[in-house]
Amino acid sequence: MLKTPFLLRSCRTALNVLGRRSYSNRRLEGKNVLITGASAGIGEACAREFAKEGSNLILAARRADRLELLKQELSQKHAGIQIHTLSLDVREKKNIDKAVAELPTKDVDVLVNNAGLVIGMDHLDKVSEEAYDTMFDTNVKGLVFLTQALLPHMKARQAGHIINLGSVAVMQAAEFTAVGNKSRKMRKEDLSLLPASKFAVEAITRALLYELVDTPIRVSQVCPGMVNTEFSTIRFGGDKKKADEVYKGLQPLVGQDIGTSLKIYMVCVDCTSPQTQFSYDS
Repeated sequence: MLKTPFLLRSCRTALNVLGRRSYSNRRLEGKNVLITGASAGIGEACAREFAKEGSNLILAARRADRLELLKQELSQKHAGIQIHTLSLDVREKKNIDKAVAELPTKDVDVLVNNAGLVIGMDHLDKVSEEAYDTMFDTNVKGLVFLTQALLPHMKARQAGHIINLGSVAVMQAAEFTAVGNKSRKMRKEDLSLLPASKFAVEAITRALLYELVDTPIRVSQVCPGMVNTEFSTIRFGGDKKKADEVYKGLQPLVGQDIGTSLKIYMVCVDCTSPQTQFSYDS
């Protein structure tokens, strides 16, 4: 069985090619999709896009109130889909195991490991142990724990698609990046733990891809560039002014760009074919 890597270079390119027009072939209709970090940003945008395709949703995040509001909104807009919410902190394996055990179905067709964060802008020699643990527990261990909990069910069914959210910070950490008409090195504040945690995500994704090479289970990675979401506000402890400084002089993506690009990828590529995909989206 030959599995072919797939490279999606740019979500802006994908959006421009399709002219932002409505695109759907109902391949995702009735599929069960679990999304972590679904209460805001990219996770929320993905939930909206999968709902448009008629997918049943399992929405996981720490903020149960935000999830409930999203559930009510999507249930009204998209009659017929089933939506289940999970108040879940992915940093604790026991929380994940309990949540998965209580799912209305173990037949998860698509797992979107989106939950992630970064704290502050400290250089490596000044990063606190608490910040280090929080970032790696969320960005790396949470992804691994949830994948471990659901993968046996995917293997039993010989079906499933695991999508991990990475970051272009991995590629930019040692490279030059273009900003407008000027080229600059990646900012010093971006060279520490966020790229480190996302390097781990990429390594895990690549390893999982090859571990599952003889199965129909698909593995993908999406690597967004700068996306203007609550991610940056949380990074600075709720200081919106500091968060906005991150995007000064730039035209950042928004969560909907990533959600739409992911949907385009999912519906353009046959989700039932026995191929594993490894994709970048920057």
